[in-house]
Formats: sequence, C-alpha cells, structure tokens
Amino acid sequence: MSQPSPAKAQPTPARSPRKTEVGVVASDKMNKTRRVVVERLVPHDKYGKLMKRRTVCHTHDEANESHVGDLVEIMETRPLSKLKRWRLVRIIRKGAQQALAGEGEAAAAAPPAAAE
Repeated sequence: MSQPSPAKAQPTPARSPRKTEVGVVASDKMNKTRRVVVERLVPHDKYGKLMKRRTVCHTHDEANESHVGDLVEIMETRPLSKLKRWRLVRIIRKGAQQALAGEGEAAAAAPPAAAE
C-alpha cells in the first residue's frame, strides 16, 4: 500500500485591493450595523447633465463608535449577514449632532453667571 503524501503548501494568490468608499452615516439604530449613504455624480446618458445618485451600504461597526451624520470610510468585506457587505475602516469627521451635544454638555457643566 502506498502512503498518502503530505499536503503540500500551496502559495496563496495575491488578493486584489478591496474597494473603499467614503459616505455619511444615515442610521445607527441597529446594534453593530450602520447604514452609510455614498453619493456620486453621474452624467445623464442623453443630455450630459450631472445627476446625484446614492448607494446605501449596510456596514459593520464592531464598537458602535459611529453615529448619524459622521463622515466615514468603509471597505468591502466578505458577506457578514443578508445585507452587510462592508466594514467600517475609520471615522473621518464627526457629525454635527455630536458637536452640538458636546457644546450642550459643556454649557450644562458650567455654572450660570451670577446676576448682580
């Protein structure tokens, strides 16, 4: 009887770079999932006028760190659920809601000015 040959290590093929997009978080109501709207300009087929088009990407956010209005960078990944095919890479800029909330907390923490 012949002995089975040991498994040879196959060199892994180089993976093509994954797509990245920049968009705005539209919804953060789901746990670890964000809806990110990616807008683009495309020319009209007949008239050539630039039109706004948008794509909604369901994105995995493991730490629940992004919120509505944040500008984020997302990257393609393997399917994580029925709709999730993207993951959060980084938050580029915090949204206006966080900035306003921060100002409100600072104002609430400061004692009111005494009227003389």
